[in-house]
Amino acid sequence: MVSVFMLVYNQEDYITETLQSILNQKTTFPYNIIIGEDCSTDNTREILKEFKTQFPDQIKLITSDKNIGLINNFIRTLNHCDGKYIAICDGDDYWTDSDKLQMQVDFLESHTDYSIVFTRKKDVLPDGSISTYQPKKLDTSNFTDLIKGNYIPSVTALFRNKINGTLPLKWLYKYPYGDWPLYLYTTRDGSNIKFLDTVTAIYRKDIGVSAKVRKSKTGIIKVNVNILKDIYDDSAFKHYKAIVKQSMRQHQITYMTSLVSDDQLLKSVKLFVSLMLKVNPVQLSRHYLYSLKKQYW
Repeated sequence: MVSVFMLVYNQEDYITETLQSILNQKTTFPYNIIIGEDCSTDNTREILKEFKTQFPDQIKLITSDKNIGLINNFIRTLNHCDGKYIAICDGDDYWTDSDKLQMQVDFLESHTDYSIVFTRKKDVLPDGSISTYQPKKLDTSNFTDLIKGNYIPSVTALFRNKINGTLPLKWLYKYPYGDWPLYLYTTRDGSNIKFLDTVTAIYRKDIGVSAKVRKSKTGIIKVNVNILKDIYDDSAFKHYKAIVKQSMRQHQITYMTSLVSDDQLLKSVKLFVSLMLKVNPVQLSRHYLYSLKKQYW
């Protein structure tokens, strides 16, 4: 019924807690755990092999002879997920609600017009403190909301498996993460996204493979702009060209102002000029002048 999708690299300090939180799930249906282990240099693989020995029918371990990188590991592991639904839990995060999978599967089984269900989470910071604040999410949303920016914490998500063993987004290999494009692909058919206002998971913030990328706000915005460009050109999203283009322009404006904050003025000026004929010049100028004022006056 569910494939739990897990990416693992050098997480010997966390992997036991992660796997135990998944194996502790109380369900009326079978589920498996698909683990993509990317040639860890610590004791992670040995720990995983021990779990595999204990749960040979429930755990599928995919390993590498050399490090292939996050996005390659993401895609190959995803393509091995054979469940009706897919859940995500990376090797340094864990679930706190033993009814998480049952609750989410029950919802999607009884609401066929929904493709994704997610919940709240708590963040554990590197110093061990816990952050609980999160902005309120829409109870029901869809592609037109999600294209504006990703608001789904992957560690809390469950979604319908619509890739049939092969993720068709070939351009995804260019990027350092793939969760947002995957959710957009899943909801491109007009299906809805459900938010359940309950905490089901812990996300370890500012550690892990993608932490360096996500620390740079400007870098993330640039990646998202390029992702939107590829979505715009992808025939799988052809019915959404207008709103994808709108989101892309808004992300470009945000990228322009973020460049100012990073003192990359030349790049920001070039982007400002290139956007003048693409968006409302008055609105664009206001954004740009405000970013300059905020940074330098």
